[in-house]
Amino acid sequence: MRLASLVEGTSLLLLLLIAMPLKYGLGLAIAVRVAGTVHGLLFLVLLSVASRAYFERAASTRSLLRVLGLSLVPLGFLAAERLLRRDADRDPPTTG
Repeated sequence: MRLASLVEGTSLLLLLLIAMPLKYGLGLAIAVRVAGTVHGLLFLVLLSVASRAYFERAASTRSLLRVLGLSLVPLGFLAAERLLRRDADRDPPTTG
């Protein structure tokens, strides 16, 4: 889930910091169309990974909601990374 959050958050930054200025500064609307599509697909991947982690009991409801909420905020993926790393350090995965 950490990797999915990182990739999705990076795609949001690319959309906001590169594609949007290209569209409104240079009139290249295709930049937003491409970056927006990629970001949307990566957001769906994050939803899928987070749902799977939740249903496999690898993530709590609280962690799931916080990560998904933070994914809506630019740079929120950095806070999500910290949260998920702290949760992983506190509750190491069980084998069996």
